[in-house]
Parts: sequence; C-alpha cells; structure tokens
Amino acid sequence: MNDRQSFHPLLNELQFFASPEHPCSYLDGRTATSIFVDPSLLLTPQHYSVLATIGFRRSGNYIYRPHCRNCRACVPVRIPVEQFQPTRSQRRTRRANDDLQRVIRPVEFIDEHYALYRRYMQHRHPGGGMDEDDPDTYMRVLDSYWASTELLELRDEQHLLAVAVTDRLADGLSAVYTFFDPDAAQRGPGTQAILQQIELARERQLPYLYLGYWIGESEKMNYKRRFQPLEGYDGHQWRTLDTD
Repeated sequence: MNDRQSFHPLLNELQFFASPEHPCSYLDGRTATSIFVDPSLLLTPQHYSVLATIGFRRSGNYIYRPHCRNCRACVPVRIPVEQFQPTRSQRRTRRANDDLQRVIRPVEFIDEHYALYRRYMQHRHPGGGMDEDDPDTYMRVLDSYWASTELLELRDEQHLLAVAVTDRLADGLSAVYTFFDPDAAQRGPGTQAILQQIELARERQLPYLYLGYWIGESEKMNYKRRFQPLEGYDGHQWRTLDTD
C-alpha cells in the first residue's frame, strides 16, 4: 500500500497483504480483493484510528480495505455529525422511537445479546453460515483486543430491540455492526441506531461517524446515502459525496 503511507509515521510500522480474488459479496458476477493489515502485528487504537482515516474497516481483529483491480464501487464514507441534517423520514423514525432507552455497555458476552444476534442472522442471512455462529465466533465478530469498543443498546422497557457495535476512534465513532429484533423492523431500528450513534458522537465532541462502505449499485448498502451530508474517501482525501 503506498497511498499516503507517509501520511502518518504509524503507517510505516505496518505490513499489508492482499487477499486472493473471491466472488464479490455485494455485486453479482464480480470478483473482489482486499488489502489487510498483517494480523500477527500488535496493533493499537492509534493504528486503527489512522487507518480509518484512509478508508480501512474492522472485522473482528482484521483491518481491511477493498483493493479490487477493475472496480471502485466500494466508497469509504463518514458523516460529519455537526453538519448532519435528518430527512423527514429520519425525523419520523426518531419520533417513533422516542420511547426507547439508549444504554452503553462494554463489550462482554451477554446471553440476551447473543440470542438477539442469532435471531437476526437466522432471519436476515439464513444459510449463510453466520446464522450458526457459536458464542466464541460471535464474540470474535464483536470484539478486538486493540479496539475501544462499546455496545449501544436500544431498549423498550425491558425488551432489547437492537445492539449497535460501536468503536471509538481518535476523530469519531465507527459503526461496526448492528443487529436487531426482526419483529421490530417496521420501527426502523437500524436507522435509529445510526441516529443514536450520531448523537453520541456529538455528545462526545467527536466530529465523524464512520459508516463503512457505500456501494451505490448494491441495494443493501445504498441506504447510507440517506444520511446527509456524507463524505467519501477517494484514495487521497475526503470529499462531500453527490449520491443522487
């Protein structure tokens, strides 16, 4: 990796590898390659924060970024939280969920969370493998030894509706993964989780919420365009995106 490797001295401590080509998870008929940080290295939250500013993402203990030869469909995106303006639909979602309690917890195994994760995966991704994750695999999805991670719960009295896995970075929060009660999908718990993460970043005076990758051609990833303004990383700098 040579784009902005001299941007921060911490990057010079790292070694990067490229994955073999594999079928793309988001766009049918395409292949994908990722570049990832050597997983044997002892990383720190500082490494992670710097890598997030150049478009990298966390999955468990792995930090990666798409590195496809003939495709640039995956755009790293973030919300500048002080400039964020909710749409009419997002304001309705927020009002509809005013009764929910937001609870911030440290990462730990909680039976209630795991049961909700299994229900969500069995409903949203049946037969994909993740719907059969055992507790150890589940915790590897959530946690990392070098990340500063919290679990943002949304609760209706005693009923757990959603859990948003959230990493703290030097300049913001990163929305890692959200799972929710499939029976409450009409309440928009995924949207509400992002709205709560935006609010949490504001409360902590952190300027950005990182959302991972926006893929305009992928219906399941295109929802991120609804959060405006949205900045995208073009390989050199962050720019306000025109997603229309």
